[in-house]
Amino acid sequence: MAEFVDATERLTHIRPAVSLFGSARVAPGTPYYRLAEEVSRLLSEAGFAVISGGGPGVMEASNRGAFAGPSPSIGLNIDLPREQQANRFQDISMRFKHFFARKVMFVKFATAFIILPGGYGTLDELFEALTLVQTGKTRKMPIILMHSPYWRGLIDWIRDRLVGEAMIDAADADLLQVIDEPRAVVDAIFSYYEKRGFEPSAQEREVLLNL
Repeated sequence: MAEFVDATERLTHIRPAVSLFGSARVAPGTPYYRLAEEVSRLLSEAGFAVISGGGPGVMEASNRGAFAGPSPSIGLNIDLPREQQANRFQDISMRFKHFFARKVMFVKFATAFIILPGGYGTLDELFEALTLVQTGKTRKMPIILMHSPYWRGLIDWIRDRLVGEAMIDAADADLLQVIDEPRAVVDAIFSYYEKRGFEPSAQEREVLLNL
């Protein structure tokens, strides 16, 4: 409960924000690192706070890009058996013991999700976001995969198996977008909110209260 209260108090005025996920194992200077850094810098320059997992790899790259811009760079770190060190590119840094409290904060303040290549943790965060949007447990928002070669097999499997065998509706597959260019990602988020604005509606605020 203390984690929920503390995080909510510190982040409640951080809007609009984008939550960005990806592997902790990506080294600085590699293509995925540079991609995360660039899209996060553009988001920060466009007025979005950037929320990452606060650790190394893609998380560090996203915080680093946002830290170079004018908007807040936020890291939500997690205590793990093998210690995950917080990166140094954060305006707001928080540490969680519980995955579920941390996950809620990724969702509660986001206006979009961006997912770069990653492993089990990244896939967990991707499908958590999809499930919450699909079931109406959070507001509908852009869920964007970056670097199409990495995600192509998963997208094909979702359409061939999940939709093809009626495990999900065809419209559920459309909750995902695949966009490779950082500038196009920013444009897609603005396009989505162009006619409705970033602030949650009264109904959406009620949903977020019950997240």
